[in-house]
Amino acid sequence: MFYRLMKMIVGPVLRLFFRPWVEGEEHIPDRGPAILASNHLSFSDSFFLPVVVPRRITFLAKSDYFTGRGVKGRLTAAFFKGVGQLPVDRTGGRASEAALNAGLKVLHEEHLFGIYPEGTRSPDGRLYRGKTGIARLALESHAPVIPVAMIDTEKIQPPGKIVPKVMRVGIKVGEPLDFSRYEGMEDDRFILRAITDEIMYALMELSGQEYVDVYAADAKKRIDEARKQAAKAADETADAAEPDAGAGPAPNDESGGSGRPAA
Repeated sequence: MFYRLMKMIVGPVLRLFFRPWVEGEEHIPDRGPAILASNHLSFSDSFFLPVVVPRRITFLAKSDYFTGRGVKGRLTAAFFKGVGQLPVDRTGGRASEAALNAGLKVLHEEHLFGIYPEGTRSPDGRLYRGKTGIARLALESHAPVIPVAMIDTEKIQPPGKIVPKVMRVGIKVGEPLDFSRYEGMEDDRFILRAITDEIMYALMELSGQEYVDVYAADAKKRIDEARKQAAKAADETADAAEPDAGAGPAPNDESGGSGRPAA
């Protein structure tokens, strides 16, 4: 109920201001389970895709959105729960297993399930290595994987920008990927990696992004560390360039400190 209400309220606003275009929507089935595997450029990705797809899509959302404190935190949690998002713990292990089981439940109920194989937003607009959870999900659910490329959504509200930029964004939907040939190989990590890489290749082809074979979370850490080091170096350079306010004029043996040559 709340999901439909949000589409009725938010959908027209997004269509009016951002005029999202879509290609390949015929690849999304009218009924039955399917996994929508999308690149992840912006927080807004989870809003634009449901706007252009008539069927309900359930996404995994980071658990931080469900555990915030204060008025803002409670409103955020209520919103994500209301639109049917499922919390995922990024720490891995049993927490991630529980999130994937929740995804299986959605697919077993014949619904659409949206997932970002990169695990987090791209820090620089490039496409990063996918996590193999999506491969396990595909094999255990027997659902097709439909690659979805979000186009230009990262330009709407870059990190640190509060007011979003009004511009047109796009969505490209690729042909379904069938991995039934790997049935029964859910525990083979090499198979899981091969499936995941095939999905990421399809996303790279659709989006036109440069592919980087490292995890986005690791790339974020490196970028943040580089920024900290650059800021530290800039501060040290600025400190070194500042004159010592407590120091007097440099002594001059010939002029006696007058600044004029001796007679």
